[in-house]
Order: sequence, then structure tokens, then C-alpha cells
Amino acid sequence: MSVAFEMPKYDEIESVKDKVSPEEWQARVDLAALYRLVASYGWDDLLFTHLSARVPGPEHHFLLNPFGMMFEEVTASSLVKVDKDGNKVMDSPYDINPAGFTIHSAVHMAREDAKCVMHLHTDDGVAVSSQAAGLMPITQHAMQCGEIAYHEYEGVALDHEERDRIVKDLGDKQFMLLRNHGTLTVGPDIPAAFLAMYYLERACTMQIRALAGGVDVNNPPQGTHEKATHQSEVLFDGSASPLVWPPMLRKLDRQDPSYRT
Repeated sequence: MSVAFEMPKYDEIESVKDKVSPEEWQARVDLAALYRLVASYGWDDLLFTHLSARVPGPEHHFLLNPFGMMFEEVTASSLVKVDKDGNKVMDSPYDINPAGFTIHSAVHMAREDAKCVMHLHTDDGVAVSSQAAGLMPITQHAMQCGEIAYHEYEGVALDHEERDRIVKDLGDKQFMLLRNHGTLTVGPDIPAAFLAMYYLERACTMQIRALAGGVDVNNPPQGTHEKATHQSEVLFDGSASPLVWPPMLRKLDRQDPSYRT
């Protein structure tokens, strides 16, 4: 007679704080916070999107969400640490999302500067990724994002051969629309990736609403796109992280500080 394996409850996960370096623990806390923020903004898609962070150190390990746990349940200790081949390098009762591994491992392996990678399937992000024009420079938020990378849809991202094409299409950019699929941002740290995704998602929502108005859209004067992009570079390079991230953590601490466990 077979017995079904029972996953531990999210609040029963054993703490790994004493088993990892202080730097890794901080990365775990920040990434768990990022998952909670995604849930609070309504950006999650049940269990089927993913956020990752590189573990500090030379091993090129990175952290992903435990597959089977809601984003609002993710904690620092429940995050799964894997290597570039998707092997768990620390015991965990959870597996990882295989499609998430394909996308995130591609970027982490190719971009040393990509300490955090976010990928979402929001309504407005998917809608804009499905429009032929992509993200249009018709709002300040869109122009602040600068140049957007695009990757054509190839089906659910389970084929590891797709990784080379994702990396090629992303290049050195920080923002990407996965056609007919969703949004992706990378950052030199977790707060920078969050801020980039916040601006990209807001830009997508604004575009959908502007086009839904049924009137002609005003195109800003020539040159303003490049000007707005240049003016906003410090938003996404990590410089704004000390300003933006602490209030986000305070917000989460007021709601539910269990992400820190």
C-alpha cells in the first residue's frame, strides 16, 4: 500500500540561519521579502512564476521558490538552493519549478551582474507582450525603462536549449518582454530588480488603459524618450536601493514578518 508524501507546512520549515553564511541569510531574507511583495501587489500566478537570487560566493548557486508553496508563504529558510544544473545543494523537502530553472539559470550563468532575476505573468504584462508594438514609449514609466529586449515564445520553457536564445535576446539589457508570456527584469541586487519590475509593470498597465480609451494616443516629442531614460538610470542600478527597500520591508513587517524565518 503506497503512502502519499506529505509536505511540511510552510511555518514548520526548519530554520537554516545557522547553516549558511550571514551574506546568504541576508539574500534569503530579501528574496523571501520579494516573494511576499509580489503576492501583495497581486503579481503572482498561483505557483507558476518565479524570482531568483544568486547566493553570494564563487559557487554560482542561486535561490528559487519552493514549488508547491504560495508566494505569500515563502520564507527565508524555505527557499531552495540549486546549482547551474538544477541540482539541490542543500537539503529541502521541496522541488523547484523546472520552467523557472530554465529561464533563471540561463540569465544567472551568462550575466555576472544579474544578482536577481524576476519573471511574472501579470494580465497587463502578458497583454503588452502579446501586442505587436510591444512596450510603447507613451508614458513616463515606459520611457524610464529605456530599451526593452524581446524573446519570442517557444512554448513552456522546459527545453534547456532555449537558454542560449534567451541570453542572446536579453543581451546586456535589464528589461525583457517574453512574447505572449510575460515580463522579466534583472538587477545588480534584489531591490533594483524589484524597482525595475515595478516600473515595467506600471508601464504595461498604463499602456493597456491608454489604448483602451478609444482615442488617439499622444506621442511625446522626439528626444524625450532618450532624455527620460538617461534621467532614470540611477533608479535601476542599485543606487536607489537604500531609499526604496527599507520602507518595503517595514511594510511587510507590519503585515506579516514571518518571511524572515
